Amino acid sequence: MKKRGFFSILVCISLGAYGQNLAITGAVEWETMEIKASVALNLASAGIRLPTGRAQAEELISTEYPRLVRLSILSIPVDSSSTLGDLVDRGEITLQNVGNIALGAHRIPPALSTDMTSLTAGYRIDLTRIGAALIRHSRPIDMIRPLRPTPAASYTGIIILAGETLPVHGRNTGSLVFPCLFPKIWDTEMNLIYERNMMNTETARNAGMVRYVTESSVFRPTPSGLSPELSALVGNNPLRIIARGVYGMRPTDPIIDREDALIILSSQESLQLLREGKVAFMLNQSVLRDSLSN
Repeated sequence: MKKRGFFSILVCISLGAYGQNLAITGAVEWETMEIKASVALNLASAGIRLPTGRAQAEELISTEYPRLVRLSILSIPVDSSSTLGDLVDRGEITLQNVGNIALGAHRIPPALSTDMTSLTAGYRIDLTRIGAALIRHSRPIDMIRPLRPTPAASYTGIIILAGETLPVHGRNTGSLVFPCLFPKIWDTEMNLIYERNMMNTETARNAGMVRYVTESSVFRPTPSGLSPELSALVGNNPLRIIARGVYGMRPTDPIIDREDALIILSSQESLQLLREGKVAFMLNQSVLRDSLSN
C-alpha cells in the first residue's frame, strides 16, 4: 500500500510538471451550442521525443484535458443568477457531474503541428446535453391565458430581436442581452412569459429552450427573410418581437411589450410554440462567443 501511495504521488508530480507544457484554447459557441476546445502539448518542453513518445503525449493530453476545461465548464451561465459552478456550490450537481461532462466530449484525434513541435487534440462538448441534465420537471406547467384574448394571426415560431443595448430593469444602466442555458422572457409588467418548466420535457432535453442567432440569420434576402437553419426551427412566418429591456443579475432575460406578450398568451397555437421551444433570440454577435479560460 505504501509503494502504491508513493507511486501515485510520483504520477501526480509528473503530471503537474507536464501540465505546465499544456495549453487549452477555444470558446463557448452559443450559436452552435458547443464548447470547442483544443489542447496542445509542447513536446520539446515536456521532454517527449517522437516517434517513440507519441503514445505518451496522447495519453498526457487525455489525462489533463478534463482539468484544463473544468474552469470553463463551471463558468457556463445556467440562468440569470447562476453558473454551473454555483450549482456545484449549492450541491445541486457534483464535480463528478462536471467531470462526466468533460469526458462526454466528442474527441478529434490528435495531430502534430507542421514543425513537429506540438501535438494538439480537439474536443467538442454539446451544451444542449448539459442543459438536458438539469431538466427536472416531468410535465410542463400550465400557462395562464388572458381573460380577454387578443386576436392574433397564426405564427410558426417566435423571434425576440435583442441585438442592441437595452435598459436593465431595476437599474439605471443599459446592457446587451447575454446568452445562458435557460433564459426567461418577461413582459413590461414583469409577468413571466416563458421559462424552462413551461416546455415539453423531451423537447427541453433534446433541443434546449432557445436558439441564439445573429442579425445575419434574421435579415436575409430570402422569401422568409431567415437563414435556412433558423427557418427550420421557427418556420417561414414567425412572430418577430422587439425586446424593450433586459432583466437579471446577469442580463440574460429579454423584456417584451405587454401587447406582444398578449399575442403569445392569447393563442393556444402560440403557447404551443413555447412548449416546443420554437423560439430564437437574436443577440449581438459580440456576446455569442466566450473564450475558454486557461
